[in-house]
Amino acid sequence: MEWKFKEKAGSTTASDGRNRPKTLFFSVGEPSGDQHAARLIQELRRHDSTLSFRGFGGPAMEEQGCRIEHDLTRMAVVGLLEVIPKLREFFALADKAEEVFRSGAVDGVLLVDFPGFNWHIAKRAKRYGLPVYYYLPPQLWAWGGWRVRKLRRNVDHVLSVLRLENKWFDEHQVGNTYVGHPFFDSVAERVLDSKTTELLDEARLRGERLVAVLPGSRDHEVRRNFPLMIEAMKRISLRNPRVMFLVGAYRDAHAMWCRDLLTDSDGTLPVQIFVNRTSEVIECCECAMMVSGSVSLELLARGKPAAVVYRVGRLLHAYARMLIKVKSITLVNLMAGRTLFPEMVSVGSPTPAIDFLEHTMNAMLEDRYYYDSIVEQLQELRVSEGGPGGTARAAEVLLQKLGWSERHGTRFEIERRFPIPHAA
Repeated sequence: MEWKFKEKAGSTTASDGRNRPKTLFFSVGEPSGDQHAARLIQELRRHDSTLSFRGFGGPAMEEQGCRIEHDLTRMAVVGLLEVIPKLREFFALADKAEEVFRSGAVDGVLLVDFPGFNWHIAKRAKRYGLPVYYYLPPQLWAWGGWRVRKLRRNVDHVLSVLRLENKWFDEHQVGNTYVGHPFFDSVAERVLDSKTTELLDEARLRGERLVAVLPGSRDHEVRRNFPLMIEAMKRISLRNPRVMFLVGAYRDAHAMWCRDLLTDSDGTLPVQIFVNRTSEVIECCECAMMVSGSVSLELLARGKPAAVVYRVGRLLHAYARMLIKVKSITLVNLMAGRTLFPEMVSVGSPTPAIDFLEHTMNAMLEDRYYYDSIVEQLQELRVSEGGPGGTARAAEVLLQKLGWSERHGTRFEIERRFPIPHAA
């Protein structure tokens, strides 16, 4: 399959007749997407330092020189009841994006996750003939398969990050290229904070067993799930008094809320809270309890077993059951095709989820055969699916699709430069 090219990278003539740099508009609505988009911007600039970036995103993208029109990552929501109060703001932002598209100020649009909002961005971009690409695409293979027609209509090409979605898109005639998940790049390139790792190493030398507690990156995830995690920690601590719990908070506000809740609940629990040190916490821990999310990929990359929980309201759960077509809420389990990380969706009374976390974590701490078997299976999966290079492949494919690359190569040549791990 030969790539098609529009023109070489350089300047573009704006609607007012002036030359300007080639400009890509980003629309990124998740905190994790902000990190991946920032890394992609960095990779794109390695190819061409004259490229310009603007749009909706977060602080990581802004740090890489992207002009942020609005910090969309602070509006990350799940479920209809959470979306409704913000509908007016979302539509105002979509109008703002359309003004940019109408002005001729950008040459292409890249969507990252956040499908509810990004469908509107894609539709408005196509009104003005702009090419639209999707990175970390909506998981239509898991839910909402009927929306594939909307994807075909409003998106020119998808950069698939999972083999299973690449296969699904191929089966549904959606133009896509498998590039690999950027999370593995984040893990491979992350320089761990030495002070944190030394502190945790000292705790291990004292005989403490370190368990990571990962309550999520969104406000509502932390507020819904951390209370039941506290109750599970209390029970685990009674049975395993040498356990030290390491809470990996995404933001300072999350850390403060968790600290207050711990103080009100039981100030004697052996807990340390870390902000923006999730990688260090995972690297040093023995195992983890976590809220379902893409952080499961870092646990895979670092070979750490975990128990997964996700607490939802009854209405959202009933709605999700009608839509979701997969048997797992955990990416690692979906990639493996079997349960490596035990998981539970919590609805109604929190007691069953607390029981689940207690029993699963105690099994990981006490049954060495069970623990080692999970670690071995994670290592096998990491070899077949967990290699770095996804961001570089995504940048190469995106530049060629936009016609901004001078590398007149084929897909074979791209894969030769950035080898994709072979599936098991």
